[in-house]
Amino acid sequence: MLVLRRKIGESVVIGNNIQVQILGIEGDQIKLGFVAPKDVQVLRQELYQEIVAENMAAKEQTGQLQQEQILNLLKNYRST
Repeated sequence: MLVLRRKIGESVVIGNNIQVQILGIEGDQIKLGFVAPKDVQVLRQELYQEIVAENMAAKEQTGQLQQEQILNLLKNYRST
């Protein structure tokens, strides 16, 4: 992990096109500003983790539905 010290108003650049600027410090919170292309999604980690969990749950549910649908098709095919 790279650790940098920055003052309010200073920035760091990630790659060629992402800039992170320190906007303010209030107590134990740091206010960050991000400049990035529109196709780069910037999310808080806890929100990202929620999205990953929801996607995994949807994937599992979809897999179960597909398996049930296949079994139903086989049952219907055998009964005809």
